[in-house]
Amino acid sequence: MSGLAMPKPDAETMRRRAEIVADMRIIVPGEGVVDTVNEMRAFESDGLTAYRQLPLVVVLPETVAQVSRVLKYCNDRNIRVVPRGSGTSLSGGALPLEDAVLLVMSRFNRILQIDYPNRIIVAQPGVTNLGITTAVEQEGFYYAPDPSSQIACSIGGNVAENSGGVHCLKYGLTANNVLGIEMVLMNGEVVRLGGSHLDQEGYDLDAAAILLCEADGTALEVAEEIARMTEVLREAGASAITVSQSEAERLRFWSGRKNAFPAAGRISPDYYCMDGTIPPKQLAHVLARIEEMETTFGLRCANVFHAGDGNMHPLILFDANQPGELERAEAFGAAILALCVEVGGTITGEHGVGVEKIDSMCVQFRAQELDAFFAVKRAFDPRMLLNPNKAIPTLNRCAELGSMRVSGGVLPFAHLPRF
Repeated sequence: MSGLAMPKPDAETMRRRAEIVADMRIIVPGEGVVDTVNEMRAFESDGLTAYRQLPLVVVLPETVAQVSRVLKYCNDRNIRVVPRGSGTSLSGGALPLEDAVLLVMSRFNRILQIDYPNRIIVAQPGVTNLGITTAVEQEGFYYAPDPSSQIACSIGGNVAENSGGVHCLKYGLTANNVLGIEMVLMNGEVVRLGGSHLDQEGYDLDAAAILLCEADGTALEVAEEIARMTEVLREAGASAITVSQSEAERLRFWSGRKNAFPAAGRISPDYYCMDGTIPPKQLAHVLARIEEMETTFGLRCANVFHAGDGNMHPLILFDANQPGELERAEAFGAAILALCVEVGGTITGEHGVGVEKIDSMCVQFRAQELDAFFAVKRAFDPRMLLNPNKAIPTLNRCAELGSMRVSGGVLPFAHLPRF
């Protein structure tokens, strides 16, 4: 497994595997538990296929009560749990752990309520992103956040990764289109945050009642938006700008953009899809730097993005069968993310951190900020059993990496022995 240090599995959990599997079958009967090696292969990675790991066992619950019982069981016995939606994450967010129960939410695939007057839909986490639009489009509505994987990615995963897509410049990311969620904590407690309207009583969280967007925009508003975007693109050095003149042409343009990722597979055996965000005015500079990096790392890079919000998706082309190319692709990607931070951007716009960008978190954030992130996680998961060793690096990890943000000329983590 290239460049990824997986935590050592808990010996006691591994020793009790047969007992855990048997107990999972009691909680989720029928075909809800998968425990053979061949059957678990389908779950060994998500969209970041360079990293693979078989889980302890795969559990597919169908009810909130079952999810609650699984989590409480694992919490009481100090067993790690990794949640998984549709498995389209490109950051390894759903990568299994050898000693963890893989909790798959794909059977939660129903839309529970559609409220057109209030533009709200209540959906279970396994409903696909496009499935929400399909459910309401006959009334002229759609769900705005539209990642390229929308035909397959689940809305629960969208919430977890704060997915965006090309509509996010106007309508925002997932967090801007969600009013509330029902969630199960690691101890099995079921809580509801937010609700069906703004300023709901109780805890406030802008995150699974989802706002619908109605097809809108006057001719003047569209013209103003086109003018604004044309100006941004020209400032970024665009050599040609074309505006669709018909509905058919508009759909053809979007088809090209939505199929950019799979099309890359026709020009390279493998590609590594990155996700960084920059100030739009830095686009030309960053693209020029990426072109220089192609020579440095000896690999090609196809650049795809929704430039209006600064979210870039460089596709680093490589051949995993050639020794060393995956490692060079990973180093190329880390250099791009460092560049994004250098110009005032961030290491991720919508793919999330997962395991892919955990080291790059050390480049962007200071020790105090990482501590704050861990404090938030501990509030929901005090024992750090839920999807551990992802998203937030430990200070020791950042120290070992030797790559971190320097503020005011002072190195963070000065108290650690290596410094």
